[in-house]
Amino acid sequence: MITPESIDRVRESADIVEIVGEHVKLKRSGSDYRGPCPFHGGKNPNFSVSPKRNAYYCFKCHASGDAIGFVREHLGMDFVEAVRYVAARAGVEVQETRAPREPGEKDPREPLWEAMSAAAELFRDALWESPEAQPARAYLASRELSREQADRFGLGYAARDGVWVERLRALGHDDARLLEVGLLVAREDGTPPRARFRGRLMFPIQDAGGRPIAFGGRVLGEGEPKYLNSPQGTLFDKGRSLYGLSWAKHPIRKQERVLVVEGYFDAIRLALAGIEETVAPLGTALTESQAALLGKLTRTVFLLYDSDEAGLKATFRAGLELLRLGISARVVTLPDGEDPDTYVRQHGPERLEQALAQGVDLLDRQIQLLERRGWFAELHRKRRAIDKLLPTLRATSDPVTRQLYVSRVAEVAGVDRDVLAREVEQEERRPAARVAEPEPRGDGARPGGNRWRNAPAGPGPRPEDAPSGLVFVEPPRPDENDRFRRRWESDRRRARGRREDDWKSSFAVPRVAPSAAVANAEMLLTRAMLQQRELVEVVAEKWPPESFTRADLRLLFERLLEEPEVSLDVLTNAMPESLVRDVDAALELPDPDPDGTVAGTLATLQSLALEEERYRLYEMLQASADEAEKVRLRLRLEAIRKERVAIKPVLRRVGPRLRP
Repeated sequence: MITPESIDRVRESADIVEIVGEHVKLKRSGSDYRGPCPFHGGKNPNFSVSPKRNAYYCFKCHASGDAIGFVREHLGMDFVEAVRYVAARAGVEVQETRAPREPGEKDPREPLWEAMSAAAELFRDALWESPEAQPARAYLASRELSREQADRFGLGYAARDGVWVERLRALGHDDARLLEVGLLVAREDGTPPRARFRGRLMFPIQDAGGRPIAFGGRVLGEGEPKYLNSPQGTLFDKGRSLYGLSWAKHPIRKQERVLVVEGYFDAIRLALAGIEETVAPLGTALTESQAALLGKLTRTVFLLYDSDEAGLKATFRAGLELLRLGISARVVTLPDGEDPDTYVRQHGPERLEQALAQGVDLLDRQIQLLERRGWFAELHRKRRAIDKLLPTLRATSDPVTRQLYVSRVAEVAGVDRDVLAREVEQEERRPAARVAEPEPRGDGARPGGNRWRNAPAGPGPRPEDAPSGLVFVEPPRPDENDRFRRRWESDRRRARGRREDDWKSSFAVPRVAPSAAVANAEMLLTRAMLQQRELVEVVAEKWPPESFTRADLRLLFERLLEEPEVSLDVLTNAMPESLVRDVDAALELPDPDPDGTVAGTLATLQSLALEEERYRLYEMLQASADEAEKVRLRLRLEAIRKERVAIKPVLRRVGPRLRP
């Protein structure tokens, strides 16, 4: 493991202009450099590289980071590889907690990559030169793939006699190495190992950086299994790899979407048709790790699986993994008997784009199928239909999407929305606490929106009208002639000796007492917003500038809202020097997961705000002699209890990000 001190030295010594300039044509613009963004494929000089801050930022797609981050994202390296790459360019020696490598010593995986690259080349040559590979060439012709197209994706052929193994040995790759990468299979009787792939059409599987890490082999003619993949090993983890990611990652960012298909040929055909933002799981249902890989590139996923029962099950399993990570999942249905490969060959990419435009949300697709099969037509089947939809509702981590889903299912099933919401949260809910007995501190609160914006005026608060989330803007007042409004205004004027903020915290913006932990949270939010500008609106909706306890960060936040794409130098112009130092220090170590930081920090801040409000309202309840006021206080306390229960899944998923 590389020591933190070495990482800091690499960051400080790296010449980001030199490193980025090897891949992007940069021109000086004041103290910075500008060029086209390599991540979203732009042509305008929206990509800024600052040697002063040793960081880059795109004003269009909001990609940001330091030299190490650029190498990771652009070249597809993991963190350790990126640190070593930048260190070599900066002339910095990397120290590790274990015995450091000798100068010039290679990564221990280099021989494995070399063996896989050599095998890929042998397979590719055999496909077009070996007489034995004629069935493979005929099969490619039947799939309408030319040699040029097959070569683009490195397709090859593994001979039945395993002669390619002897050639690999002749190149210096011993059996131990070939066993480690899965090209050989050990025999139980102790005899020499045999070739894993024999008589198969070969698909090289690459990591994000384009290095071959595994193979998938399709049988030609009769035989099982139809597809055979490399085993799990040092280079290859099937549940963490995606076929096509090496060529699809930049198109995914540019198009702001990804298509997930089932097979190799589907991914290849769509890429050839110009829809390069396509990947395929490797013979497995989409895993959480694979979904997380996609979530780093886009928040919109189209699922193009087969329409048979097995395909539908795979679709919905994949959709649940995406929803758990807050990613939008849309289902595209092709005609029976068609897959993306055959559909594009027959109808062209334009028709596929039309099908994508008609894609429906995952929940809507499930409801469609249940309605077509009569599950909502009979009373006794509605309960079972709801049970089938509950996993989708419970898997949905985004609170707004979950509320929309609950409303949709309640409407279709003809049940009360609140009853269904309680059913959804049943597994996560504790027994209700009595209002008179404060619960212990430490629970969270659900991120919410403006619960008053569309609320109808009424004669007074009722249990079903109790607020369901934190209020972040001043609510509209009830009608002038409404008695409740007059009483509400009277209470505000008298306030019975309390500060006006006692009530305002329940009706306006979330508030917490200043502390070191809160100040740290505000800086975490600020860093995430500066790195990823689209998060500015997300934070503003749930924790607006006026909620910030630190005045200079509040002012910076307000400027970000007014001019979200302006450069950091302009943002901090005329700001206190202490703020500039703090921001520079924070950006020296970019946040690897700005979305997760924002989600966790907002959830924890909202939890603190609810907790402080709860104790304040409880004290008011104990001191009040006005029965009408007690009713209002109890309603709000009950609403807070529900909010704290609802936020627990958010905190469990992302974890609290507050640290003193």
